[in-house]
Amino acid sequence: MGGKALPIQELYCSQADYSQVCRVTVEAIDAPTTPLIHQMSRFWLFTGGHGTITLQDRQYEVGPGTMVSVLPWQISDVVQVTEPLQYYLLTYYFDNVNMAVKALGQAGHTPLHLMEDMAAAPVVQCSSQEAQALRLLFEQLRQETVRPDGDALQELYTANKLAEVVITFLRLGRRRGQPAQKATEKSDILHYMYTHLSEKLTLSQLSRQFFLSESAISAYITQTTGLSFFDLLGEMRIGRSISFLLYTDLTMEQLAEILGFVDSSHISKVFSARLGMKASEFREVYRRVGGLCGIRDDPTAYEVVSYLYHNYARELLPQRTAERFGLSVRELNTLLLYQVEKDFSDFLNFLRINRACTLLKTTSRSVTDIAFEVGYNTVKTFNRNFLKFRGMSPSAFRQEIALQENTL
Repeated sequence: MGGKALPIQELYCSQADYSQVCRVTVEAIDAPTTPLIHQMSRFWLFTGGHGTITLQDRQYEVGPGTMVSVLPWQISDVVQVTEPLQYYLLTYYFDNVNMAVKALGQAGHTPLHLMEDMAAAPVVQCSSQEAQALRLLFEQLRQETVRPDGDALQELYTANKLAEVVITFLRLGRRRGQPAQKATEKSDILHYMYTHLSEKLTLSQLSRQFFLSESAISAYITQTTGLSFFDLLGEMRIGRSISFLLYTDLTMEQLAEILGFVDSSHISKVFSARLGMKASEFREVYRRVGGLCGIRDDPTAYEVVSYLYHNYARELLPQRTAERFGLSVRELNTLLLYQVEKDFSDFLNFLRINRACTLLKTTSRSVTDIAFEVGYNTVKTFNRNFLKFRGMSPSAFRQEIALQENTL
């Protein structure tokens, strides 16, 4: 990918009704395509033909019975068509379906990591019987979403069918999904930004994550999307805003905090510039709170996440943190698994290691000093968690950063 910016898919299923949670079409491809950046999630279920696709610059063979998951701000391309490809295309709002599936999981006390699991094995090959069952699901969704007499029962039916598609895909992926390569690609930058919008993203943070200079990150974003780093953040935040406005009762102030806007007036200004109406007006026109299995977002989850973001260096214990918010430890972990796909321990260590990476890169302080500053009581615990999240020791990380900077 180079030169001309890639086209970006629209951020809604239906231009006539932004609240339509999904859309199913039957399509065909007989020649290679142009790479596309997806704002909306999608599933491909191939019913005929053979070819090769790339997803996040990783190559996969596809044919009858192949199912592919594409997540928000990932990049796909059909690079080879040996026989014309026929397929069902299911486009949907990820956040809405994520809420519905996780609500079901929480009812059974089952921790779910949808984004992580779907990204880890994005392509599965179904048996003929599995493919037939999936075709039936796709066809039921297609027929349901074109019905003109939409009501609460239609919304509930659609939500449950979408959840069934996702759960079926996850089950197949665990059995025999084609895993994504672990090596980080430049094309992962956009998806990473989308999944970390609440972290007040900066080019410096992306530089640490992808081991590239800030100028290289900025240039890649502009060359790929045609947008500056800050304009792209705005575009992503608007996409996530739609889901929250339609399906939650969170206030504009809470949404601004969650999505990384300066304040409620900022979110309204950006929203108006992109969609031609204020965010509050959009909610009044299109909202369908409760349409997805009666789900309403609880601001407590965001309050917990915010508290951990701002206090990770303190001696935090799950029991005390849970009591602070009137929760049990089990409820605390459930909220965090739902919101950030990590339990209390993993999320706290994740935040600490991210801060440690900054200090290792920007200071000459010892590993021991950094370990204590970010909240660890022993260097051994720090090293163990650094290895878990970064795949190397703190010293190796510092050396690698130094080598990269010397080659720039």
